[in-house]
Amino acid sequence: MKNLLFVFILIPMLSFATNPVDGLSAISQAISAGDADALGTYFDAQVEISVLDNEDYYSKTEAVAVVKKFFAQHKPQSFKEMHQGTSKGKDSQYCIGNLVANGGTFRVYVYMKNSGAQPVIQELRFDKE
Repeated sequence: MKNLLFVFILIPMLSFATNPVDGLSAISQAISAGDADALGTYFDAQVEISVLDNEDYYSKTEAVAVVKKFFAQHKPQSFKEMHQGTSKGKDSQYCIGNLVANGGTFRVYVYMKNSGAQPVIQELRFDKE
């Protein structure tokens, strides 16, 4: 009986804990690979994109094009998450990492809002280190 109770408590906790991490892992892989299309699947309908000193709000399609242009000019070699966290209400999360590219090193900031089954990116920043 104790084992059955343990299973009923553990399974929901594991499924809740893995969903945001899976999304963040896929986002990190897309940044590391320079895959703007894969990254774009996580964009919200309107996304704030900041590339170096150019900052604006874009539709999902326009945001993918902006990130593709950035990745074309600065081919990613690796991406390493440095910090990540979740808001108190668990309705949003962030990730800060370093992107090593052929144009130098960039600090990447990703802000995501939890929306249904996967987080959606509302803000993406690439700042020169």
